[in-house]
Amino acid sequence: MGLKHFSSRSHGSRFRVGFDFSDITTSTPQKSLLAPLNKKSGRSNHGQISIRYKGGGAKRRYRLIDFIRAIDDVVGTVRTVEYDPNRSSRIALVVYSNGKKSYILAPVGLKVGDKVVSSLSADIKPGNVLPLSGIPVGTTIHNIELRPGKGGQIAKSAGTAATLVSKEGEYCQVRLPSGEVRYILSRCLATIGQVGNLDQENISFGKAGASRWRGIKPRVRGMSMNPVDHPLGGGEGRGKGHHPVTPWGQPCKGFKTRHNPRTDKFIIKRGK
Repeated sequence: MGLKHFSSRSHGSRFRVGFDFSDITTSTPQKSLLAPLNKKSGRSNHGQISIRYKGGGAKRRYRLIDFIRAIDDVVGTVRTVEYDPNRSSRIALVVYSNGKKSYILAPVGLKVGDKVVSSLSADIKPGNVLPLSGIPVGTTIHNIELRPGKGGQIAKSAGTAATLVSKEGEYCQVRLPSGEVRYILSRCLATIGQVGNLDQENISFGKAGASRWRGIKPRVRGMSMNPVDHPLGGGEGRGKGHHPVTPWGQPCKGFKTRHNPRTDKFIIKRGK
């Protein structure tokens, strides 16, 4: 796995840094694990924009990822490592001894031919799945459940990982990638290792068009809008001293919006 620096033949490629895809073993996905992916362009079920600056982009098909890892005590073999256009991490096709196939997130160190298993007595090696109660303290984990049987919800993007800090009866303390430490039920499953594709943070699109390929539209600064469109808009010349707010007047860039009293008791330390 490495980075590819493009030659400066044009303005778009002068600062472009991409992947060389040396870790990808096939470009043909498993057909039975594909699903259609319709574009929403940031619209809600009422047809109104709920997420701004989304739309267009290349056509994709969704890869059905097994976040639950519910095939217990059945050994699987990694058949391929593939690119997934819908996420930053790589995915691995696993073929189990009972004939079933599934995609999983590819952790660091997982190669074609490796064996993975979801079991109470699985070895502590990348790709294996155990409940938190069966994982040694200090182990690096990812794809962590918050509710038993729901599937992994935490630490799923490229390069992320959490750490099992301690065990306290029915709950375990887990340090999340944000630095937050929280209680999670010891019955919840987690996958050993760190999510792969560590160079994701080092790529550079090089031009605005590369964002449009990914369905990201240009984002307009509030200061450049009219007063009718944004609290920071208007004025004779460029304004200074404004506190950053959304178009609807809510403070942003560091303003805490989380409000969930039901789960506050599980958070030991807030993330930075």
